[in-house]
Amino acid sequence: MNSRIFKTTALTALFVFSLAANGGMAIAAAGHSGGQNMKKDANAEKGHGAKMGHGAAMGHGAEKGGGHAMAIGEPGDTAKVDRTIAITMSDNFFEPETFSVKEGETIRFVITNKGEFLHEFNIGTAAMHAAHQSEMTKMMESGMLTPTGIDHSKMMMGSGGGKMMMQHNDPNSVLVEPGKKAEVIWRFSKVAKLEFACNVPGHYESGMMGGIKIKPGH
Repeated sequence: MNSRIFKTTALTALFVFSLAANGGMAIAAAGHSGGQNMKKDANAEKGHGAKMGHGAAMGHGAEKGGGHAMAIGEPGDTAKVDRTIAITMSDNFFEPETFSVKEGETIRFVITNKGEFLHEFNIGTAAMHAAHQSEMTKMMESGMLTPTGIDHSKMMMGSGGGKMMMQHNDPNSVLVEPGKKAEVIWRFSKVAKLEFACNVPGHYESGMMGGIKIKPGH
């Protein structure tokens, strides 16, 4: 069998298995009443990617500066970027597999998806990624996301008066479609045990994650 066809078939099977393991292909109305909204960054408007933050990754209260948001860092100031790290996504791994930063350093991540599937770059703890994987599964089940892309029309639909709406607009995460590029600017404000990962169903489990080493500042 052609290696590319085999890879595509295997990853699609993994995606379907992951959805089935998380409760099947249907969403209960009480758990997902009508849809979700999405905010695209400037790169997304140009067709380079979609900003895809989430409450779980930011600790449910990030807007107030509390919870896990402070533990994992904070959105970086474009004018204060210390350096740029290029991240390449493939099916199903990152290059580089790990990276190091200094405490207090602001990094611009330039993320390119060279794979054939939709991938996510997300900064958080292992527990945050686990929580977000459930959300991503629901988005796949609803058709907002597919193995290879984003249904922007479904992402922009209303959500039953705003109740139960799951927004994806936090700055620590971005979804990137095949062949596209996006940026995340993040300040690592304190030493913490963090990972960068793809939480598209089945991808984290297949090894699409890596450690972030934060060196104490001077």
